[in-house]
Order: sequence, then C-alpha cells, then structure tokens
Amino acid sequence: MRADARRNYERLLTEARTAFTEHGTDASLEDVARRAGVGIGTLYRHFPNRTALMSAVFQGEVDGILARSRELLAAPEPCRALVAWLRAIVAHASTYRGLSRALMAAQTDEGSAMSRCSLPLRDAGRALLARAQLAGAISPDVDIVDLMQLTNAIALAVEQSPDDPELADRLLTLTLTGLKARP
Repeated sequence: MRADARRNYERLLTEARTAFTEHGTDASLEDVARRAGVGIGTLYRHFPNRTALMSAVFQGEVDGILARSRELLAAPEPCRALVAWLRAIVAHASTYRGLSRALMAAQTDEGSAMSRCSLPLRDAGRALLARAQLAGAISPDVDIVDLMQLTNAIALAVEQSPDDPELADRLLTLTLTGLKARP
C-alpha cells in the first residue's frame, strides 16, 4: 500500500472506531469518511462494505481476546477460565452498540467479513469449553455455537441496559447455573 493510502486506511479505522463507539455500528459511513478527510469512494476502496470495516476495526480487540484465551488454557480451574473468557466476550461485544447483533449473524454466515472475528473466537471458546467439560464442570452436551449465541445475546441485553453494570454477571451466572433451585 502506498504511504498516502496507508494513512487514509489508518485514519478511516481510527474514525470508524470513534464513530462506532459514539453511535454504534450503524454509524454513518459518509460521516466516517468525512471525519477521516477522505471521500466515500476511498472508504469503499479500502472496505467494500460495513462489515468489512467493522471487522478491520475490531480485529485488534479480537486478537487481545484470543491472546487471553491462550493464557486461560493454562488456568488451574477450567470452568473459571471459561467464565473469564465469556466475560471478555460480553465486554467486547457490548462496547459497540450493534456489534453483538453482527457477531450473532456471523455465526451462521461464515462467508461474511465479520466471520474473520467470530470464527477464531469460536475456536478459542471451543478449546476452553472442552477443557471445562473434561473437568466435569460443564455438561458434555453444551455446544460452543450455542454458548456463543447466548454470550452475544447477553451482550445485546447489556447494550440495551447501560445503567445496570451487574447485568452481564447476573446473566452469565444464570446461563451457567441454570434455573434449578439449589438445596
């Protein structure tokens, strides 16, 4: 990439991250281009659609979550490690209004640009889930795709209830413990 094209690309990512944080993933792409000091055609030359831009913006954060999953694979308590990773997923997905919906859709559309984010996360979660299942902490019939959908649904609920900082933990606890009464 030429130096000026690289600068445009980086400015677009920076402005898109800001716009997605402020206005959600439905933020105006025209506004992103304007704030980056480029035309909309330049934005579309770098990112053919909104999901490609979203994927590029979130890739760094996904890389961090993947690094965290590798650390958690060595944690002494597999179930706690899985829960810590799920919390990281919820925190990431609920940071940007609309991201959890995009991640949920990417679970069923492996050809989308967002699948570059969702598939590695699913693979990382599969390893953590398998470890917790082998330890007997999680039922063997739990599937990572279902768990990821639940996690993204929790992130969506958190996104809709910004005044309830405990909601994610309560819903994750409910997901993991179920509805059965305890003796």
